[in-house]
Amino acid sequence: MIGQTGASAAITKELNGALQAHELVKVKARVGDRDERDGLLEQLARDTGSALVQRIGNVGVFYRARKDKPRIILPD
Repeated sequence: MIGQTGASAAITKELNGALQAHELVKVKARVGDRDERDGLLEQLARDTGSALVQRIGNVGVFYRARKDKPRIILPD
């Protein structure tokens, strides 16, 4: 969950770790208006090298395949 302070290096680090362990991660962003929230989620996707595969309300779903043994394979 991301609060009013926005994204920080610690949040990016935690999201990187969660993506490495789980490949698919939900993040709840409780910040400002829709444009600010969308910008924050896009920034997190860029910073972590992941794809923002879905956004509904305050929740963004991020995906990044594992390098060693991917469990989820997206079609091309």
